[in-house]
Amino acid sequence: MVKIGLIGAGFMGGMHAACYEALLRTLDFKVTAVADDNPQKAETVAAKFGAQAFASAAELIARGDVTAVDICLPTYLHAETAIAAMNRGLDVFIEKPVCLNEQEAERLLAAQRQSGVKAMVGHVIRYWPEYVELKALADSGIYGKVVSAVFNRISPKPDWAWQGWLDDPDKSGSAALDLHIHDVDFVRYLLGDPDRISSMTVSDGGAKNHIFSLYEYPDAVVSLEGGWDYPAALPFEMSYRVKFERATVLFSSAKQPTLAIYEENGGVVEKNLELDVGTAAGGGNISSLGAYYSELRYFVERLVRDEPIAISTLQDGCDSLKLTLREIANAQSVS
Repeated sequence: MVKIGLIGAGFMGGMHAACYEALLRTLDFKVTAVADDNPQKAETVAAKFGAQAFASAAELIARGDVTAVDICLPTYLHAETAIAAMNRGLDVFIEKPVCLNEQEAERLLAAQRQSGVKAMVGHVIRYWPEYVELKALADSGIYGKVVSAVFNRISPKPDWAWQGWLDDPDKSGSAALDLHIHDVDFVRYLLGDPDRISSMTVSDGGAKNHIFSLYEYPDAVVSLEGGWDYPAALPFEMSYRVKFERATVLFSSAKQPTLAIYEENGGVVEKNLELDVGTAAGGGNISSLGAYYSELRYFVERLVRDEPIAISTLQDGCDSLKLTLREIANAQSVS
């Protein structure tokens, strides 16, 4: 029996808990433990599953009746928590970004090699319906190759985080590492690593708040923008515009229908692809469970079937982290 320990009962932990509640209807697993340094939060979430509540990740890992852990903690706590779990032989799901720096990434990869456990990183955009559709179109070749693309992700200042950790680059890694990395990972998933990159930041906070990057491939150019330095009243939006040889595909989370395909022959195909499996409250810029449900379903299915993780692997998470760190290190600032 797969027994999952949920570590962190805040915004993201609440999203994952709601997904597990839905998944329990169709998959044979249990949530047996929940940890949070706020005992009331841990107990409230644990009660939904009849699980045991713990006051810390360390206690859950040491004493919990679990075979896997789902780590929904602030980024600066990911590496030490995941390594401790892997050293105990537990499979791990780690929210993105996987960690803060290359040294932590190498330690995580070494711990997985030594323990042989399954490990997955929560790059949820790989499971977002409109991005799943884009990946399928690219892989099918129905419209030819990708020629150019623009990916954007903009957000108000993230003031919902526990003790303001997202706004502290030493804890979150900056907007580039926490927000922008979604698109970095997806572009890697879509096209592989670029041949060359260049990046720019604005002087007011630099990569801490906003970054613009250009990826060059042998046959394509991709622009990426990510920033969370906007007013609170401005809605969160993620979007892309991808030009294939024989069509252009547009997506915006702020528009309905969300996706449109403009074909070379003049045809227009519009789609609404949202997966409606419910919502979760608790702050943050996303409430729909859809893609979170899909990625956690994939994770739990692999554990139940004892099959290897093939999408959003630990190596994937570490490679996307390293590419984002290259952007940050090489970024020039404009005043």
